[in-house]
Amino acid sequence: MRPACRYILRTRLTPPRALLASGPVQTRLLRTILTAGATCGLSAALHAQLANGIKAIVHDSVITYQEVEVYASPAIELLKRQFARQPDEFRKKAAEAVSENLEQLIERQLILHDFKAAGYNLPEPIIEDAVQERIHARFGDRAKLTKTLQAQGLTYEKFRQQVRDQIIIEALRGKNISSEIIVSPHKIESHYLANTNNFKVEEQVKLRMIVLNNTSESEAPRVRRRAEEILAKIKEGATFTEMAAVNSEGAQRSVGGDWGWIDRSVLRKELSDVAFTLKAGEMSGVIETPGACYLMLVEEKRPAHVKPLSEVRNEVERIMITQERARLEKQWIDRLKKKTFIRYF
Repeated sequence: MRPACRYILRTRLTPPRALLASGPVQTRLLRTILTAGATCGLSAALHAQLANGIKAIVHDSVITYQEVEVYASPAIELLKRQFARQPDEFRKKAAEAVSENLEQLIERQLILHDFKAAGYNLPEPIIEDAVQERIHARFGDRAKLTKTLQAQGLTYEKFRQQVRDQIIIEALRGKNISSEIIVSPHKIESHYLANTNNFKVEEQVKLRMIVLNNTSESEAPRVRRRAEEILAKIKEGATFTEMAAVNSEGAQRSVGGDWGWIDRSVLRKELSDVAFTLKAGEMSGVIETPGACYLMLVEEKRPAHVKPLSEVRNEVERIMITQERARLEKQWIDRLKKKTFIRYF
């Protein structure tokens, strides 16, 4: 655990006064009105006006539409590329991404509020050390940091606040979610038996391949003749590996055309249909496609099977630890939600 996190967990002060976070005058005024409205009751019209730019309130902290959009922007950009030709699906996925990121921002505010309510304190020197460490690791120097922040529309003070918040969130997550989760051998075996479909391996071949590219239709006869000459030399005694290393134009040329163990999904259909009918040690004839000619050697074959527990035990344990950590975090966040005022708009 980082020094800052250890400090938070062992230091307690008198609970701080319930002050609103510093910021522009308008923001502070808005938060004050909203907090008062939660207890005293404002008119429906006033609520409608104030909610215009607000997505949620957690205790006395406002989460704006803009904050959610900025937080969700990386996911939205990825979705734009994935569903460029599916506008309806993009809108659906984008709405889900915004909702998920709003919940993440709410969880962050719940943790920060819990930190303040518990009376923890994070000294300025620890924040400054973390800031300098972050600058050195991510930006190299202060000048590059400044340029990056300007491009993102952020100030140095906002960056410093983000570092402080992250320290707090990491510390309280470490305090409330055990990092020493132990999964018993019995639970690992039970999970494996209940999820054997997840550990299925399709039929595989250990393949070597010689690729001769055909860049135009007029070149096709010449490329085929060359492939037939290579095939003849292999039948006369040359090794497939040597011929691949000398002649192949594929990416695996340097390793003698070795593709290792592959299943059907790796190869285009014209190739997989041949490769998976060959026996171990058997070589194909010339396979001609519009873009290239191929020669294949199947060195070994492996039927479809389920990986044994001995092979996937570590993987199963990692999955179960991740699931247990997620369960514990949800329990913790649910407890925070029950004791904290949250309002969605």
